[in-house]
Amino acid sequence: MGSWRPASILAITVLLVGWASYSFHFQQIFVKRWGGVMTISVPNGHVHLAATWKDDNLWVENDDPATNTCHFNEYSKGNLLQGKVTIKNCSPMLRGAGNEQVRIP
Repeated sequence: MGSWRPASILAITVLLVGWASYSFHFQQIFVKRWGGVMTISVPNGHVHLAATWKDDNLWVENDDPATNTCHFNEYSKGNLLQGKVTIKNCSPMLRGAGNEQVRIP
């Protein structure tokens, strides 16, 4: 009977470590390599432009029209070791003078 307590603690520890590893690290790897489902949200007020994989990391590009900046964010579920690149004076949605849009054939 005395061996149940250490075994239970070990089992719970293994489950928690496995869940945390999947949630914060391996989810992107599984989605990219073997398929799966992963959901991310675009921040309020931003316009989604593109998403791309660099190795096993997902980079998402969003435009913030209010500040005229583009943001490349490396997606990380736990915001651990997350990269970010900001481009100022970026107007990908508007090309030309004023609010006119230029269509590229």
